Amino acid sequence: MKKTGEPDMCEGGVWVARKRIDHSAAILGVQDISDVDVYERAIPGAVGPRRARVYTPMSVRGSLAPALVFFHGGGFVFGSLDSHDGVCRALASMAKTIVISVDYRLAPEDRFPAAVEDAAAATRWVLESGSGMGVDSNAVAVGGDSAGGNLATVAAGLLRGGSRQPAFQLLIYPALDLTRAEPSHRYFGNGFVLTRRTTDWFLANYLPSPESAKDWRASPLFATDLSGLPPALVVSAGFDPLRDEARSYAERLRSAGAQVEYVCAEGLVHGFLQMSGVLREPARVLKVITRRLERALSTARPVASAA
Repeated sequence: MKKTGEPDMCEGGVWVARKRIDHSAAILGVQDISDVDVYERAIPGAVGPRRARVYTPMSVRGSLAPALVFFHGGGFVFGSLDSHDGVCRALASMAKTIVISVDYRLAPEDRFPAAVEDAAAATRWVLESGSGMGVDSNAVAVGGDSAGGNLATVAAGLLRGGSRQPAFQLLIYPALDLTRAEPSHRYFGNGFVLTRRTTDWFLANYLPSPESAKDWRASPLFATDLSGLPPALVVSAGFDPLRDEARSYAERLRSAGAQVEYVCAEGLVHGFLQMSGVLREPARVLKVITRRLERALSTARPVASAA
């Protein structure tokens, strides 16, 4: 990236950044997945309908299947259904799971907590009404990468104790402490894709005030009670500013009684999942993620009794 003069993600402003991430994802992501049916539909958000892209593996057509409600990364400012299209196709195909990718509201047009509210509303609707898309409501996971991982675990927290809750959390290098207090922010703030300058820009666009960073819906690591949350797979990267907060959150979940697996891809950087079409190690970690997701949702489904 340095040799080619790749700018910081924030360079050029919001609209340029949004176009850039869509373009780079199409080049570096997984390609040529042909065993997944894809269509778009509207699903409820917090203040009106939101676009969603539904990925249905051919292997599960015709019967109720497990599902993943997915929220894309992008610092709450960019990212789209298109930027994570390859990731969602791969998750659906490899985990044999319906994936519903949600186009939540972005900042700065809609600041915190708009994205959080959309995430909770969309997840609740899939849990309650997803059978029309072939979803088994007993086996619905919530997940995402980076900012999307933040939204996924906050949605799980907001739905905790309800009549229907997610069965699993898939948190891929999630942003969990927007105060950036963990040491990895000092270690890897420059030269490792997600720079301190870009993170400053994200937070300035997303948060209505600096004090908002301590709200647990912005920083789940600040939640006082993590009991009763679904099992989780928490994935981080060894050279990621977000590494330590992911590990700390996994430890807190485990202490609160949740079943948690923490995986650190030691040699990788933030955003590696979208490089899995061109690099071997991200492709290997993607296989680990999809195996864990498939296994978690298969165990969440009730076993039919013999006649």
